[in-house]
Amino acid sequence: MKNFFYSLTFGIITVTMIACGGSSSQKTSSGEVTLAYSKSLKGEENDSIKLPVDKNGYITIFDGKTFTGWRGYGKDRVPGKWTIEDGCMKFNGSGGGEAQDGDGGDIIFAHKFKNFELELEWKISKGGNSGIFYLAQEVTSTDKDNNQVLEPIYISAPEFQLLDNENHPDAKLGENNNRQSASLYDMVPAVPQNAKPFGEWNKAKILVYKGTVVHGQNGKNVLEYHLWTPQWTEMLQASKFSQEKWPLAFELLNNCGGPNREGFIGLQDHGDDIWFRNIRVKILE
Repeated sequence: MKNFFYSLTFGIITVTMIACGGSSSQKTSSGEVTLAYSKSLKGEENDSIKLPVDKNGYITIFDGKTFTGWRGYGKDRVPGKWTIEDGCMKFNGSGGGEAQDGDGGDIIFAHKFKNFELELEWKISKGGNSGIFYLAQEVTSTDKDNNQVLEPIYISAPEFQLLDNENHPDAKLGENNNRQSASLYDMVPAVPQNAKPFGEWNKAKILVYKGTVVHGQNGKNVLEYHLWTPQWTEMLQASKFSQEKWPLAFELLNNCGGPNREGFIGLQDHGDDIWFRNIRVKILE
């Protein structure tokens, strides 16, 4: 697994930016790419944005100045607790340890990606907790009064855990450190565990390619797993998302990405301060 991330990436580095499942992208000769995106909950990707793309095919999806292409999960705008500060995207937490209070909530880049490589940098406050979601869907269910209720993003999306390992209690929960930074939350631990302390910048990489997923942290591949396999189902059954404990989460995660096997990239509001920068994606085919 050590060299898988890089060998696979180099093997497909010359791909063209093309349609990605139900989504579309088109590279121009001017160093820009046009992406379709959705402006609202379950909205069709019928709007478009132009974003910079470099010579290696990496699309900048956060320019350090605006939230272009981003919105709240299940919302039509970015919640007010997300701000831009010194070229970084910041969530301004309450310090309460949990999320979704006031004008908070998770955010998504509102274009669905299928096969891709994501890179970003992050740093977290002391005792902080957050996460990166991928292949996420916007899911609603019906309550007992027949009202539509928005389900949380993490019941449809794998999570790359972001954590202050030294000061957050989650680091000692789960099994075999599978809730520490860069782990597939509650399922696969990141090995080696090479996260930097709170207040320092870390680099995260996520590769999703035809069911193979690799997490990278600070220049090292730390885990690999395979979606839509018997082993993936077994992992879910051994987690908090098992069929017995959480039937809807099990169904959605077992069929991660939906019928087109694509979804949103999301950043988590877990109630703590966290910063992100240099967010970019390469579409792979």
